[in-house]
Amino acid sequence: MDEDFIRGRAQDIRELAAKADSFTRKRLLDLADTYERRLHPVPHAAPGLAGRHSQPQMKR
Repeated sequence: MDEDFIRGRAQDIRELAAKADSFTRKRLLDLADTYERRLHPVPHAAPGLAGRHSQPQMKR
């Protein structure tokens, strides 16, 4: 998806949230945040940790 589409979708969802009940508003705002996170992805792993085991090694 291109950035303009994502921004537009997030804005449309926020406009719907402004008119919704409190439960639906929270869910819609969470959805809008999900769209906006696509524009600025966060790295999943800290640098230097890629490829390492996530489980501690057992002592032998």
